[in-house]
Amino acid sequence: MSIDFNKILIIGIIAVLLLGPQRLPMYAQKLAEFVKAVRRFADTAKDRMREEMGPDFDDVDWQKLDPRQYDPRRIIRDALLDSATGATATSVQAAQVTASRVRATAPLVPLAEGEAAPYDSEAT
Repeated sequence: MSIDFNKILIIGIIAVLLLGPQRLPMYAQKLAEFVKAVRRFADTAKDRMREEMGPDFDDVDWQKLDPRQYDPRRIIRDALLDSATGATATSVQAAQVTASRVRATAPLVPLAEGEAAPYDSEAT
């Protein structure tokens, strides 16, 4: 994680202007204590995981488990374009046919002014 020096400088200048020179050292000390507490918490959690998982903890590929890498669009695209199974193309065509049938059998009809939308009380 890289933080640009200019951004830190701007944040520092804004802090000096907002807090003033009298309160700035106190808030800087509180921020330092908070960062130390978060670091201690992370180290404690890591040590606890290492104790519970044993020697396998060091073999875990943490990048692979990062939830930010899971893009639903990519996963669906890869599943649809997977050429390893021939069934994928057939299921996509079947889904398209089913969707066109649903649209053909259920035309959209605008509601009259003041008319309530249909509601199925047994559906939920």
